[in-house]
Amino acid sequence: MKPAPFAYERPADLGAALAAMAGTDGVIKIMAGGQSLGPMLNLRLVAPDLIVDIAGLAELKHVEVSGGELVIGACVTHADIEDGRIPDLTRGAMQRVASAIAYRAVRNRGTIGGSLSHADPSADWVSALAALGATLSLRSRTGTRRVAVADFVIGALESALRPGEIVEAVRVPAMASSARWGYAKSCRKPGEFAHAIGAVLIDVDAATARVVVGAVEAAPIVLADGAELFGGRITADFGRQFDARVADAFLAKAGLANATDRHIHVAVLRRAVAEAAA
Repeated sequence: MKPAPFAYERPADLGAALAAMAGTDGVIKIMAGGQSLGPMLNLRLVAPDLIVDIAGLAELKHVEVSGGELVIGACVTHADIEDGRIPDLTRGAMQRVASAIAYRAVRNRGTIGGSLSHADPSADWVSALAALGATLSLRSRTGTRRVAVADFVIGALESALRPGEIVEAVRVPAMASSARWGYAKSCRKPGEFAHAIGAVLIDVDAATARVVVGAVEAAPIVLADGAELFGGRITADFGRQFDARVADAFLAKAGLANATDRHIHVAVLRRAVAEAAA
């Protein structure tokens, strides 16, 4: 199939992009890498009146380290992260996540901001960045606001973006030297979207555990204080203390009614914990 007719603009800078969005009535879609939007257009799952192409905006490809955070422009590609072309304050965590996204052709064009804006609960960055405690800078003509990634995705393909607003940058805090990272997912075959994701950031020195369960039918399930999954406190032996029965009960309470689905998610979460403990 082919897309329904739409107007197209490729602005020269971010200000022009925001002006185009503010000055147009009807449905507006932002295109960066186009790896999700393109197929949806061809299948006519979306039929926008205007597409604003931001792929060429240098402002959205800027990367810097500021105030203990890695600030990544929204149009930085998965491959940029995978290949180490940006600084790394996560001790390789983001690089490992990026390398497992879809296929290399997708990673060459797909962008971190585009993936988050698409808000697919099965997308890797949605869960991984929530576990890393990242925040987003959202930009409109009236200014910039910050939103935690954990609060950004509010449902399947539904985000906290307001009309006339785009993701400008992702801000990832530096990972503490004592923190341990684990990320695992289950796919029916390599390259496909996951049907279960587990991400954990565990710091034994701080006695904290941040746990995210992704690839559910709504927003990822974020447990900011995950000590309950480890017997009530985080110790150096957290890998053996992980309690699958408590995790299953937690997911049931969070709304995962199907026991088979819960079993898969708990198994993937256990793999993430094992990776962190290794």
